[in-house]
Amino acid sequence: MRMFVTELRGKTVMTNDGQILGKIDNFVIDTDTGNIKHVLATPAEEIETELFETDAEERLVLPYEGMKAVKDVVVMENISMD
Repeated sequence: MRMFVTELRGKTVMTNDGQILGKIDNFVIDTDTGNIKHVLATPAEEIETELFETDAEERLVLPYEGMKAVKDVVVMENISMD
């Protein structure tokens, strides 16, 4: 499936067990390869951001390869909340 980044921005991101992480804000791209490396998500209020890698703007830095299902929400697999 092909989608534009603009179609994904603002979509809700959740773990595969239903925990809402936040909303997609942007992406990090490897300028050498053009591949997407990370998804940047504005965290949901109930998310403890210290459990995740964050950027300078306190957005969650989620691995792009964990992005598995894209419909009304984006499902991220293998995201640990420990």
